[in-house]
Amino acid sequence: MQANSKAQAPRLIRRPEVLERVGLSSSTLYEMTAAGEFPAPIPIGRQAVAWLDSEVDAWIKQRIELRDSRQRKRSAP
Repeated sequence: MQANSKAQAPRLIRRPEVLERVGLSSSTLYEMTAAGEFPAPIPIGRQAVAWLDSEVDAWIKQRIELRDSRQRKRSAP
């Protein structure tokens, strides 16, 4: 019962997993991050960063919603 009552701990994912999940190249990922179009990474070491799994999931969901809203606008009479 105790496990169910606790919120799930944030999960950090490294760049290879981010790239695999979103289908972007490294350069595009960093360009979009710099432009504020993708969640910023979190420093986890002197030369290491990671992304919050939940923020990447939210970004993917947002892209799906953007696509769906555009399709609805096109099909509206």
